[in-house]
Amino acid sequence: MKIEEIEKEIIEEFESFDDWIDKYNYLIELGKSLTSLDNKYKTDSNIISGCQSKVWLNSYIENGKIFFEADSDAIITKGIVGLLIRVLSEQTPDEIINAKLDFIDNIGLREHLSPTRSNGLNNMIKQMKLYALAFKTKFSQNT
Repeated sequence: MKIEEIEKEIIEEFESFDDWIDKYNYLIELGKSLTSLDNKYKTDSNIISGCQSKVWLNSYIENGKIFFEADSDAIITKGIVGLLIRVLSEQTPDEIINAKLDFIDNIGLREHLSPTRSNGLNNMIKQMKLYALAFKTKFSQNT
């Protein structure tokens, strides 16, 4: 599924909630449903810096598509990274690099996060795009 289609689904899901308490509860549920990251990937090199809580992000590439997996010690943060994984995982490096991620502002997520969580969100996005750029560079050098 294309990034824009996934974003549209997420926007529609969030529009079904009346207030931000319900939206936070949905983020918590998303966090609970995210598969835990294997402990072997919970290393300092996989920690996203600048986040209020610990967030570990791992990625790998198969058949030209990048797959992300993550975990966090905070359940809302785990829900946020789960949303990003839903949108960006199983996409090509170029699709990830060029993703505008308009859904974040469309659902009002950024404006309802504390400044430190908002900074963490930006760092998660930045790290995912850096992984995509690294895979793109590595792949183009091997062809």
